[in-house]
Amino acid sequence: MSVLISILVTFHVLVCALMVGVVLMQRPKNEGLGAAFGGGMTENIFGAQTTHVLQKFTVWLGIVFFALTLLLAILYAKRGTGQTVIQKELLSQPGLYCQVQVLKLSTADGHPDVQLLS
Repeated sequence: MSVLISILVTFHVLVCALMVGVVLMQRPKNEGLGAAFGGGMTENIFGAQTTHVLQKFTVWLGIVFFALTLLLAILYAKRGTGQTVIQKELLSQPGLYCQVQVLKLSTADGHPDVQLLS
């Protein structure tokens, strides 16, 4: 399972890097950060419909990002359900548990009275 988690984490990092790159290539309406990277450079390279294509690609990368995040969370949770070394050591030591005996007695009025004996 650790090999699968390693592969998914690597793919997750790749998706994150692609998403950052695609978001930075998008051309904002007020030419904010897009102007710093050459303004209409992406339209010259990829064509006039670049904004539409980059928006769709961003949506798909976002979907993949959230799906991978959920899958990795589930895999990490399932991997950590075993007992830790400290828990195993504490459970293996004898005499850690108190034994309590319960004895039922009835009182003079007929109601049960419970006393704990240790």
